Amino acid sequence: MAEAALVAHDLVRGFGGRRVLDGVSLTAAPGRRIGLIGENGTGKSTLLRLLAGVDQPDRGSVERPADLGFLHQEMTFPGSATVADVLDDAVAEAREDVAELERLAGLIAEGADLLADYAERLELAQRHEAWDADRRADIVLDGLGLGDVTRDRTLGSLSGGERRRLALAALVIRRPSALLLDEPTNHLDDDAAAFLEEQLRGLPGTVVLASHDRAFLDAVCTDLVDLDPAVEGPVRFGGTYSEYVRQKRLDRDRWERRYLEEQEELASLRDSLGLIAGRVAPNRTMRDSDKMGYGVRANRVQSQISRRVRNATRRLEELERRAVPAPPRPLSFAAPGLTLSAEHLVSLRKIRVPGRLSLDFLDVHDGDRLLVTGPNGAGKSTLLLALAGRVEVAGVRRHPDLRVGLLDQDTSFANPRLTARGTYGRALGAERVAQVPLESLGLLHRQDLGKAVGTLSVGQQRRLALALLVASPPHLLLLDEPTNHLSPTLCDELEDALGPGPGAIVVASHDRWLRKRWQGAEIGL
Repeated sequence: MAEAALVAHDLVRGFGGRRVLDGVSLTAAPGRRIGLIGENGTGKSTLLRLLAGVDQPDRGSVERPADLGFLHQEMTFPGSATVADVLDDAVAEAREDVAELERLAGLIAEGADLLADYAERLELAQRHEAWDADRRADIVLDGLGLGDVTRDRTLGSLSGGERRRLALAALVIRRPSALLLDEPTNHLDDDAAAFLEEQLRGLPGTVVLASHDRAFLDAVCTDLVDLDPAVEGPVRFGGTYSEYVRQKRLDRDRWERRYLEEQEELASLRDSLGLIAGRVAPNRTMRDSDKMGYGVRANRVQSQISRRVRNATRRLEELERRAVPAPPRPLSFAAPGLTLSAEHLVSLRKIRVPGRLSLDFLDVHDGDRLLVTGPNGAGKSTLLLALAGRVEVAGVRRHPDLRVGLLDQDTSFANPRLTARGTYGRALGAERVAQVPLESLGLLHRQDLGKAVGTLSVGQQRRLALALLVASPPHLLLLDEPTNHLSPTLCDELEDALGPGPGAIVVASHDRWLRKRWQGAEIGL
């Protein structure tokens, strides 16, 4: 029994007059695990819903295996259902496989010609690992952090995170031919995420998932589809996320080299045309030596000069018409003059915020790169607020000239009706905007610059907040879960910008990819 592929043909889907997906095609063959990446709003969840059949495209079609599983935002069971009900449903197909094999075996023993039927059902049972289904259910529940949840608990008594993990567990236990997952590592700790990675790598069928978790993408995916807007449409890359990052950097290097080479050629052509024009300038005085032979050489020289001018002009016009655009500036939080002459930028001694933070000692120096880690509720955000002066706490001393910038987890702007360009200009002033135009940073698409910030997606608002910090770098930069709501590609650029340089940077993050690659100091709460 061959596994069926999941195939989408030219999918188009729009909402409120805006096309979210425009002619997207995708083939997900058995054994391939495809990761959908891109900013919020680029259509990852929409594509998954179309693939699953829970939403219909405006145009296009999907061919899907009958045995398909989709991780919904909410479970389809009522709140009165128990954990045992969910698990029984998850192993029902496996139990049915075993029962049918036993029935067919009995009929074959009586002389029935059902060997082909038996072989087909046996292959299905093997793919479902039917004989091990109940034991697998216990293993999966424990691996996803639900081992202590009793089977008689109702779904209504579980937290949102527990219900989400139970829905994920049911799909992993079931082992469908095609599995569609939307942000599957939400509500998972490091151990549970690593367990899920191992389970997905062991599935024989198709997996298509949307995720911002770069560590998860790297561990699971055999292919990536980048849905961020591009001239040629969604870009598919065959390989791991680490390989994708390396290729993106090579592509960026080639872009920069090509741009610089073209700019050099443009400058050379313009200089050449200027020199030629100077030689034939009508107001230039002709020397006596020129007059002597002018009648003999005039036509030939003029013809040569005209041909050179035409060739150079033609090449210049061609280059200017098809000019390679300048690559966006790399993100950078460093600027000349950031250094403050002081032993400490901020000193904390015996900080106590009841129920939120307890810290005896912390000094932040110029040039420091500090990563703050710890479980939810440990006080990471409170520490950043104390460093920023947003929370008044005894025991905090700051340099009197210290300029602080804070990227909150929840981005908001004072005037949601003001455009992105207007918000940027009002915060920075005309002089700084002229030095660092918003569009030069490549953080927002040109069509979004004139939109009211209140209408931008969470990811776009976070990009605008980053743009303000890049355009006016502070002495102390505080980033609270900076990779939330950003595409993996932008997260990589952001991490590159956190490298050595003037000023201090303190980051609070649960991001496994960021933590694994962090080069600075760490403090655990």
